[in-house]
Amino acid sequence: MAFFRIGLILACAASTALAANETLFGNSTFLVAPAKDEGTLWVLSRGDVATGMTLLNLRVGNNDAVQVSGSKQEMLSSDESAVQDGIFTDALAEHRRIPATLAGNLGLVLPRFGEDSDGHFRKPEGFFSVRRLDGRSIYGSPLDLPSSVDDLDTAMDYAASAFAYDSSASVLWIANGVAGIESYDISRGANDPKEKVFLFDADKKSLVQAKSGSSPDLKKYTPVFGLALHPETGELWMATARGLWIRDTEGSVRSASKLLDTARVTGVWMGGKPLQVIAETSARVKESLKGGLFRRYESAKDFAPVDFLDTAGKVVKKNVYDHADYTVSDIAFVGNQAFVCVRAVDASVSGFLKLDSLGVRAYEGEDGSAWLYGHSMGVTDRDVIIVSMAAFPLAAKRTGLAVATYGNGISVSADTGKTWTPILNRANLKDNLGSIRMVPSVIVADGQSLVSYKVAKDSKITIEVFSYDMKKVRRIVKSAPRSPDASRSTNAKEDFWDGKDDYGRPCTMGVYYVRVKDNHGHVGWGKVMTLGGGR
Repeated sequence: MAFFRIGLILACAASTALAANETLFGNSTFLVAPAKDEGTLWVLSRGDVATGMTLLNLRVGNNDAVQVSGSKQEMLSSDESAVQDGIFTDALAEHRRIPATLAGNLGLVLPRFGEDSDGHFRKPEGFFSVRRLDGRSIYGSPLDLPSSVDDLDTAMDYAASAFAYDSSASVLWIANGVAGIESYDISRGANDPKEKVFLFDADKKSLVQAKSGSSPDLKKYTPVFGLALHPETGELWMATARGLWIRDTEGSVRSASKLLDTARVTGVWMGGKPLQVIAETSARVKESLKGGLFRRYESAKDFAPVDFLDTAGKVVKKNVYDHADYTVSDIAFVGNQAFVCVRAVDASVSGFLKLDSLGVRAYEGEDGSAWLYGHSMGVTDRDVIIVSMAAFPLAAKRTGLAVATYGNGISVSADTGKTWTPILNRANLKDNLGSIRMVPSVIVADGQSLVSYKVAKDSKITIEVFSYDMKKVRRIVKSAPRSPDASRSTNAKEDFWDGKDDYGRPCTMGVYYVRVKDNHGHVGWGKVMTLGGGR
């Protein structure tokens, strides 16, 4: 699935005014990440007008439903992005995720990409730091990398693929692939950093500092893809093209695993109680992708492959992770559980795995054991790609889970994944069908435009689509019961148009009008454009 960038640029003032009425910038969301305060969540999203960051304030309502109590937004510049354009098509695991972390006075940090010579966001330009969201608080920070990165076959070889923040030393560590790792020291303040680049020599088990302005031969060094900081010892764990390594607080480097000593380790994550370390391996072998998921507890001598358990709790023999061609997007830790967010390479299959102390737990799927949680298990109310996942402090003594989806906003759970609440981009809607909003307002056949509306009391709703000359082409629902709601009364599983007529044929390109009627005499109208064809 290609990542398309909308080339529509409006004046900053107009965009900001538009965003002020929205929950998100759009329903194409790419990242969820914990914010500083309880009940707050960062969301990176893209809409018709702009891409930007939203800080959501959330609270838990009745029946564990999660509600938005407030939000702030700020858009990114139109000539830079936090998402590289190949995120859905790149086969390399380290390029298929959007790393982010809270880094002291820097706020939330995430990658920064500019346009390459082909006009695609595939040129690494350091990182963004997102702070207060007051209209001028998203900062772009370039990195002082060796000049020899200009000689690489592709600029994505040195894209930032992981962050780790050492709060005791006020140092942000950044994994830059073949350009090693950079320490971004903000102990003198966020606006006065000290930068050092370290190249990893796996043969000598050492990190070699590159002098500023130097041009070392990067092919002599081992790429670094993933980072994690041990919460107690302060040791820096490094996932590299030649194994998993640990840098202690004195700067010495040692191997972290005999099992993974020669593997291409593309990511490392740690968290939970008891503390567990999870590592991912992923490599292209001829025409196929070979990958694995491994874990180690503090008490274990080494890593072991993660077991996949069937519905009876027995370990299955086949390597499910490798067989499905999964790569990890994020891992969210809650107590002794790890929620491993994955996507399949060359496919739109996505979701998360539930990993406990014994392994990945299966549920009863249509064809026997299934392990991937997604649309079929109620995580999202439409079948969309799950891109990112995070655990965050939702309320006192309660950890929330959130997923970002490409096309259906975000979903949030207040009960560790048992139930989920979708949170979509939507402007304020008036009761009694006083305003109808189509989200998105432009689709292709087989796409989905949600019909957003609100009723003030229990109603029976009929939704119909008309062509520009007011000929009815589609009845979506007839006399469907809908209840009043604080934000909208839409049933997202039914109230959408897929660009087709009543006979299942794609409608021709053009503008169509959507009429929503209730049984109390109220009528509302919306407008949507279809580009025709299919996808």
